[in-house]
Amino acid sequence: MTGSQDNDVLVSFRGIQKSYDGENLIVKDLNLDIRKGEFLTLLGPSGSGKTTSLMMLAGFETPTAGDIQLGGRSLTKLPPHKRDIGMVFQNYALFPHMTVAENLAFPLSVRGMSRTDSTERVKKALSMVQLDSFRNRYPGQLSGGQQQRVALARALVFEPQLVLMDEPLGALDKQLREHMQMEIKHLHKRLGVTVVYVTHDQGEALTMSDRVAVFHQGEIQQIADPRTLYEEPSNTFVANFIGENNRLNGRLLSQTGERCMVELARGEKVEALAVNVGQCGEPVTLSVRPERVRLNGSSESCQNRFSGRVSEFVYLGDHVRVRLEVCGMSDFFVKQPIAELDPALAVGDVVPLGWEVEHVRALDPLIETN
Repeated sequence: MTGSQDNDVLVSFRGIQKSYDGENLIVKDLNLDIRKGEFLTLLGPSGSGKTTSLMMLAGFETPTAGDIQLGGRSLTKLPPHKRDIGMVFQNYALFPHMTVAENLAFPLSVRGMSRTDSTERVKKALSMVQLDSFRNRYPGQLSGGQQQRVALARALVFEPQLVLMDEPLGALDKQLREHMQMEIKHLHKRLGVTVVYVTHDQGEALTMSDRVAVFHQGEIQQIADPRTLYEEPSNTFVANFIGENNRLNGRLLSQTGERCMVELARGEKVEALAVNVGQCGEPVTLSVRPERVRLNGSSESCQNRFSGRVSEFVYLGDHVRVRLEVCGMSDFFVKQPIAELDPALAVGDVVPLGWEVEHVRALDPLIETN
């Protein structure tokens, strides 16, 4: 990670800690650089420290230790309204007694902008979120999706260098949520503004972000682009939190360079990538994505080959999740595109299955408890 003197860095968290009771740290020693123009998502379960980190950047929470810099200057003593940061909340936080246009004009009047300039900016922001004809309506006359767009326009209207979004799509139904994800993503690309987005929804994080920082117990477990996070999780927590994951527990038998041999509880041996392992004889968790497992004939070339008993089929439209008993595990999932699934396969069948060495990652099972 680059230092805060780097010209591409807009925001720097340096040694940030946050405690509410003086004993337990909600955020532990956070060091993070956010680049100009990037869409960075802070992802994690509730209580992981992601929202607290966002609120410290916004100025609604004060760090217990450390410094946050925006554009090379410290924000520590700067009140929220002087930080040049737009904010979008989950509950929209619109003024119910003001029209859409008045809601948008409010942050401009606070900044002392003239009425002429303000009218022009409001018009531009409404057009950006395709709500030109709604300018005289009140928030109560709008749908959830329209209110969300107004909140987004209000955060962008004064052209801040940074926009923070805290679970902004949490209140919307699935279809509208997915539509808004793409809208925000396209808006970001068009405007080039820096966005820091908080969510607990991993699908949302993977869809929208340039990079994702996965939080757990007040620390960043891994920060990377979506593909790397999904395909190359660096520890057990990330592997389990991002996407579906089959976990096989065993112990490390041997390690040669980047590869290792792991023995499972019943004696089966698996060759895997040694990503994050301890000494020989120590416990290891193997991570295998369901779509990387091959069934029947297509498993013949795999270095890791076993058999599984089919327990259940879950149809999901374009693909089927097949639950099997594999290596003593009753919940081992394989994801198969509909077109590739053998129509003769039935519950109770015992089938060969396998996966390549490069698709199974050996990880330290203790890493997630820190």
